[in-house]
Amino acid sequence: MTSGREKAYAFLKENVLTDPDRQGEFLSEQELANRIGVSRTPIREALLLLAAEDLVRLVPKRGAQIVPLSGREITELMELRGIVERYAAEQVIPGDRDALVAELTGLLERQRTLSGPEHAREFIAVDHLFHATIVAAAGNSLLNRHYDGLRSRQIRAGVVALYNQQGRQESVLTEHRAILAAIASGDRPAAHSAIDSHLETTLKVLLAG
Repeated sequence: MTSGREKAYAFLKENVLTDPDRQGEFLSEQELANRIGVSRTPIREALLLLAAEDLVRLVPKRGAQIVPLSGREITELMELRGIVERYAAEQVIPGDRDALVAELTGLLERQRTLSGPEHAREFIAVDHLFHATIVAAAGNSLLNRHYDGLRSRQIRAGVVALYNQQGRQESVLTEHRAILAAIASGDRPAAHSAIDSHLETTLKVLLAG
């Protein structure tokens, strides 16, 4: 059974921290407790966990504040993603890629149906899953867990990018198609180039925001 703290932690990470309109906002423990259906104690415990991850800032007499992603943090996130995702592509290309290509194709098709701002969070959740699937296919469980730890920041950054640039969803789909095509054809340089181009474009959109 999921504990109140786990329920609050998951809700905050998936639904509150990813809301572009709430970046920098101070959170009301009572409001959150009412929305989630738990007491304030699990909310406080969840906020302490998020503070340990530098996702919220605990301010005396003010409470917990959602920490907006800084330009430096966004840049470092994209650099780290590039290292991990390029390595993963290198590992999967020499092997049997049929199952991976089929899974990525399905995710890309699912993402294509999620157009419009009302689907922004779900679109980015599938976006993360697309990249995470490539990383998982590399077969390094420690690397996979490390990459999964970036999920909240990736989704926050991705949602903000969609709001920052009109037409970004279609651009993401085009960039994902290029990554998929390179992996499907077994072309390592093309895979590296497609991953780098995708991350560099996302970084530019976020920093221009």
